[in-house]
Amino acid sequence: MHPIFHDPRQRSILVVGALAALAICSLGLSGMTGSVGVAPSELPGALSQLLHGRADSMAATLLELRLSRAAVAFVTGAALSLAGVMMQALLRNPLADPYVLGISAGSSVGALVALLTMGALWMVDASAFAGAVAVSMMLYLLARRDLAGGSAAAGGASVLLLTGVILSSACMAMVTLLLSIAPESRLRGMVFWMIGDLAGAPVRVLPWVVLGGALLFALRSARSLNVLALHAEAAATLGVRVGALRKGLFFCSGILTASAVTSAGSIGFVGLIVPHACRFAIGPDHRLLVPVATLAGGTFLVLADIVARTALAPQQLPVGVVTALVGAPFFLYQLHQLRRS
Repeated sequence: MHPIFHDPRQRSILVVGALAALAICSLGLSGMTGSVGVAPSELPGALSQLLHGRADSMAATLLELRLSRAAVAFVTGAALSLAGVMMQALLRNPLADPYVLGISAGSSVGALVALLTMGALWMVDASAFAGAVAVSMMLYLLARRDLAGGSAAAGGASVLLLTGVILSSACMAMVTLLLSIAPESRLRGMVFWMIGDLAGAPVRVLPWVVLGGALLFALRSARSLNVLALHAEAAATLGVRVGALRKGLFFCSGILTASAVTSAGSIGFVGLIVPHACRFAIGPDHRLLVPVATLAGGTFLVLADIVARTALAPQQLPVGVVTALVGAPFFLYQLHQLRRS
């Protein structure tokens, strides 16, 4: 075996670098692929036009539209995957995902209310974000003792999980009510938002700021997360500020989920299968798992969006359908492999 694989630091740099290159390639593939393709020979000229703030040719126009959508897909997938890593660490359960605490359901209630009242696009986004924040605050108030506790006992995680499930059930009942009273002219858009769709999603700076801040927190807390995972009951005696760490994980995963759901609706399986697959491939060390899962989540959703745009072109599928069709059998395969091992 090559000596580089024996050095953990060099191995980490190699893995993260390879995933970063794969992410860039996926963005390029997204720009070239669609109902009307962009030939590799046209890329330099189209990119040159975009860098100069122009889109004079058809190739440049297509590239601009597709790269914008790919950028939204990448930041959404990265946010969901990172939120999944944080939620799994918070609940000490590798099968937890960003939607398990009901934050996505709260966002859905807010978005559907705005869609039902024919609000503008910015009102839909603002309502979705407000709904997610409202559920997060309710969850925090109801489970603040467990989040602030000095130990990471399974009982505290169970109370937090059950509280989230109850709030999620209440929000989903409201979603059902909104869908049942919605006129047919608005029902299709509401259902597409619920499934998860990137069509028309605008490029914003805020999701990137949220992702960068949460990623920085996760990287700085990676050693503490490792201690919490290996020595949960004794983490406080080993110097880990368990209460502050759990609060940070809760708020960062909540704001990441709110940002992702506001941008693209409820896209399932990304925050569940990507962290789980990365942990299965590279191990549970959060110093490597955090950046790898973030890059892999973004790349996975970009590739899923390519399939959603091209599988039945010119008709486009909701990207949430593709992630579910890919994620469900892949996750079942992972569980089968774990049982065999």
